[in-house]
Amino acid sequence: MSTHTFYYTLTDKEIRQYHEEGYLLIKNHFSREEVDEIIRETNTLDQAGGKPGLYEPNTINPSEELARYPRIIHPHRSEAWAKHYMLHPKTGDILTQLMGVAPLASQSMFYWKPPGAKGQAFHQDDFYLATQEGNCVACWTAIDHCDEGNGAMVGILKSQQTDIVCPELADEKISFTRELVKPPAGSKSVLVKMEPGDAFFFNGRFIHGSGPNKSESRFRRAFICHYVPSTATAMSKNYLPVHRFDGQTEDFGAYEGGSVCGNEFPAVAAH
Repeated sequence: MSTHTFYYTLTDKEIRQYHEEGYLLIKNHFSREEVDEIIRETNTLDQAGGKPGLYEPNTINPSEELARYPRIIHPHRSEAWAKHYMLHPKTGDILTQLMGVAPLASQSMFYWKPPGAKGQAFHQDDFYLATQEGNCVACWTAIDHCDEGNGAMVGILKSQQTDIVCPELADEKISFTRELVKPPAGSKSVLVKMEPGDAFFFNGRFIHGSGPNKSESRFRRAFICHYVPSTATAMSKNYLPVHRFDGQTEDFGAYEGGSVCGNEFPAVAAH
């Protein structure tokens, strides 16, 4: 592990919780000013009517809430603000301590989750990223207050100890994605209540999902990034190239086969 002085030093208890429970919640990971910058940048993108190939909202006749506010996938590939926050030094330090090696950044996303939007069925991120020789780690940063009413994250405790579970078909009436991973029998869940700027780090095999946004006026926006350990050997080609935290890309093996469940990998990770 690196011996440099960390911007944010985790306690032994925090590191132990991550490895035992599969997740770690960091309060005030991003400052209010940093959260406000993300809000300004994404609102500017939305008010401009979107950007071809990145964010294409249907503002004329949206069929549902997520057609009007679709996910922004891989904004770091074209937007400076997204790359900056994906490679935030505090995030890099926390990941280094959790992984025990230097992290590499592979994906960024922005979720709007407006009022009335569907939730997402339970799933595992490494089903999509297909990380070889290690697990991916997600950093899920809240942009709004998150609670049960607007569809906060729900995680299954200790589920990172399981292998990749082959998913079943989700109920598309309540989930905007099609994959459902049923939690192990007798497992316990945690509702992750968060404030703007809080960050939820979790293992790529940690089973998680969220309910619909039942509020009348509250969004549940989130900036989400995925990382892999520098000791990993390959991952799904859809998440390449990977970036070091100095901003440079790193050579990395591309995995092009089907998943362990015999399916083709979807184009992007659902989260």
